[in-house]
Amino acid sequence: MDTLIIIQLIIVLALIFIGARVGGIGLGIFGMIGVGILVFGFGLKPGNAPIDVMLMIISVITAAAALQAAGGLDYMVRIAERILKRNPQNITYLGPLVCYFFTFLSGTGHIAYSLLPIISEIATQSKVRPERPLSISVIASQQAITASPISAATAALLSVDLLGSHGIQLSDILMVCVPATIVGVLVAAFVVSFIGVELKDDPEYQRRVKEGLIELKENKEITKGKHETRRQMWSVIVFLLGVFMIVLFGSIPSLRPVFVSNGVSSVLGMPDIIEIIMMSIAGIILLISKANVEKAVKGSIFGAGMQAVIAIFGIAWMGDTFFNGNIEFFKHSIEGIVRSYPFLFAVALFVMSILLFSQAATVRTLYPLGLALGIPPFALIAMFPAVNGYFFIPNYPTVVAAINFDRTGSTRIGKYVLNHSFQIPGFVATIVAVSVGYLIISFL
Repeated sequence: MDTLIIIQLIIVLALIFIGARVGGIGLGIFGMIGVGILVFGFGLKPGNAPIDVMLMIISVITAAAALQAAGGLDYMVRIAERILKRNPQNITYLGPLVCYFFTFLSGTGHIAYSLLPIISEIATQSKVRPERPLSISVIASQQAITASPISAATAALLSVDLLGSHGIQLSDILMVCVPATIVGVLVAAFVVSFIGVELKDDPEYQRRVKEGLIELKENKEITKGKHETRRQMWSVIVFLLGVFMIVLFGSIPSLRPVFVSNGVSSVLGMPDIIEIIMMSIAGIILLISKANVEKAVKGSIFGAGMQAVIAIFGIAWMGDTFFNGNIEFFKHSIEGIVRSYPFLFAVALFVMSILLFSQAATVRTLYPLGLALGIPPFALIAMFPAVNGYFFIPNYPTVVAAINFDRTGSTRIGKYVLNHSFQIPGFVATIVAVSVGYLIISFL
């Protein structure tokens, strides 16, 4: 590997490490220092700033903060506690399954932003270590992309110049990838249910409770009267309606507005739809609940969400600048390995997805090579979940958001940066999904 690229990689990992140690907005601040070093020091062209991601998170946390101010979040926690009373660990399975289902229907993993703060709060109040459901929920939202019939990655795989030209139909991809990724997510959920000490025994959680950073609600009544309970209930219904509308627009593209400019038609994108709907939902919740806006801003969800936005701004931009600035080197290196060892194509897909931060881009980049190497189309379908490797370096937006939404501090970046909360569930889910995919195609 080129010496300059090694130096750049060391700097990137070092700044992630420092930002993780500082905590909170530290990830964003030191990530931005990294952008400055790569641009001014090494002459790399700045990557794409994650503006759409940041705006989506802002709109979602605004709606979630309004829900919290209205008491809707407490209402949901109370209901969840009743459901999970006999076995609180169910949130570790229910959380990722909901994220998977919503992503599958909408075709975008960004819908997880509206679910992560809810999963975190339910886990915290149920005394379940939030790291467990949060980590696998993020992975589930990624795995579902390679099973969704409407995702950009599936569309790219099915295009006429890739598997579409080899007689592969959408039904073939779904028949393999849907069961494979679901099994992968469930196995990973089972594995993470044993990760880390119980929440009450976690030193970081104990420190935050002692310092008053986390409010315990074991014996605190959530509702005070019928009117307040009714307002809480309606705020929850409105919030869930907003999530449903996003899923609906994602599932049925024909419902999205079409605009014509200079004879060219364009469809309203999902980022815009998410931003419009969730900000509108926030306003409706505030109106029907008569909640105090100041209370929404001062709530734990708004604070955690804004930290996530700042963290993503710096850390994701730094990662995009580094990898896009050296993409040709990485592409040629991976291509050489795959041509020498075709069976390592799944590993190459995984590595390339780390560099590109996109399943669809990974498909477009490497699948032509897979076909040129003579890898059977159904084997390429079985390998499809391997393009979900961008959890490996903890700077992807959903990863950073989950870390910041966890008020207990259990979801974290490890001492050595790469030993973070998402590594084990990510590898387990991916390896199991690819393995199950191969098992399925052996019967086809």
